[in-house]
Amino acid sequence: MKRWLARIAVVLLVVFVAIQFVPVARTNPPATKPLQAAPEVIAVLRRSCYDCHSNETVWPWYAYVAPVSWLVARDVEDGRHELNFSQWGDYSPNKQSSKAGESVEKVEGGEMPLENYLRLHSEARLSAADIELLKKWADDV
Repeated sequence: MKRWLARIAVVLLVVFVAIQFVPVARTNPPATKPLQAAPEVIAVLRRSCYDCHSNETVWPWYAYVAPVSWLVARDVEDGRHELNFSQWGDYSPNKQSSKAGESVEKVEGGEMPLENYLRLHSEARLSAADIELLKKWADDV
């Protein structure tokens, strides 16, 4: 029985080491036309949104350890595809208004920031004052 468990442990260790060599895209392309907003709005967005919704992702240590790295990279890719504050100026005025409104709706509904993200980044949690600031910003877009 002990030999069997030891063999399983060795196989799992080999698999864990092997998956570390699966490439994962952790890129931060240049910002083409970043969001221009009041400094306090930018500060809230940087703290709570930019890691997934900009080209200024701060890649934490666990983003370099598979299989978690695969999940983090996918979340960032999906987030940037949905909304990218580094490309905000590339959006039409109508799209900017729509994205700002959708963002506030998701924040108010508790959908954003993602709960998994908040578990490791408690500083990203939005206060009522932060949400009010974002609502005012979205109304002005």
